[in-house]
Amino acid sequence: MFQKIVVPVDLAHEAALQRALDVAAAMAKTHSADVCYVGVASANPGAVARSPEEYASKLEQFAQSQAAQHGITASAHAIMSHDPAVDLNKALERAISDLKADLVVMATHVPNISDYIWAGHGAHVAAHSAASVLLVRD
Repeated sequence: MFQKIVVPVDLAHEAALQRALDVAAAMAKTHSADVCYVGVASANPGAVARSPEEYASKLEQFAQSQAAQHGITASAHAIMSHDPAVDLNKALERAISDLKADLVVMATHVPNISDYIWAGHGAHVAAHSAASVLLVRD
């Protein structure tokens, strides 16, 4: 049913992604699908990496770690942005389309008051993507 699963990840908050990572791996096994972990980061030095190349390398290491841990086929897709907080939704939309994903598995939080004013990233992706979107609450 699904062939390509995209999982947006924030390497600075890996622990908060665990349930979504487990769900994505289970879906990949069930459907013999490939998983692509997508990360959006700033080209400027940050807490996760000092350069775009280092970030891409860390994301690839993360993907291969997930592949080994869960017995799935995985890859990484790093996106550099001038301002990831502003560009995240559009960057994810493009990546989902470019990668020809048919399922997106995203970690999300329990809605709070700000979600009634500004849509969360998961809600935005679900509203603007042709792919099915599974939001996994932590």
